[in-house]
Amino acid sequence: MADHLTQESMSDQELLEAFATAPTAIISDNLDRLPGMVGLRPFHGSGRQLVGRALTVRVAPGDNFFAHKALDIAGPNDAIIIDASGATDRAIIGGIMLEIGKSRQIAGFVVDGAIRDVREIFAGNLPCYARGCIHRGPYKNGPGTLNAPITVGGQVVLPGDIVVGDEDGVLSFPRAGAEALLDRVRAQERKEEEIIASIRAGTYTNSYAKS
Repeated sequence: MADHLTQESMSDQELLEAFATAPTAIISDNLDRLPGMVGLRPFHGSGRQLVGRALTVRVAPGDNFFAHKALDIAGPNDAIIIDASGATDRAIIGGIMLEIGKSRQIAGFVVDGAIRDVREIFAGNLPCYARGCIHRGPYKNGPGTLNAPITVGGQVVLPGDIVVGDEDGVLSFPRAGAEALLDRVRAQERKEEEIIASIRAGTYTNSYAKS
């Protein structure tokens, strides 16, 4: 796929596929190192990148009623992003919800709160990021919201934002301007490949690096 594609010229599917191999560190560098969901980590096995469109959910701390409602409307490539106020005293998702998500072909879960059934999540192939884990289960009473702006790990996430996660963490950014961001990411990837090659060749000088 050409690097010079114009703004908004790629389909959503093409864009998601392109970002599926983009490191979050390089994406962050090209967003002025500002966006990013701080304090969340991957609980799934390594080598499984999260890339999808944000389906945003706000739940009451320790309550997953609206997380279930999100699964009812979720579809392929949706990344379910849950604002649980960072509470880690009760799990918001677990193994059953993981299986529901897989059956809906969602992109994965991001939970600013706790999860459980970590063994199943680690063994599965569905990306899952969370603030922590605990055995205690959730309430199911509400209230909550779907597809409204939320804050997860200190980052504001809007419905439909592109979400990318890897071993280093997870971040999101608007669909608008994503092609231009992709071009910058690819340019930095090429530059870093050149730096690595120069190091291995013994010709590296620090003037190449900008960190």
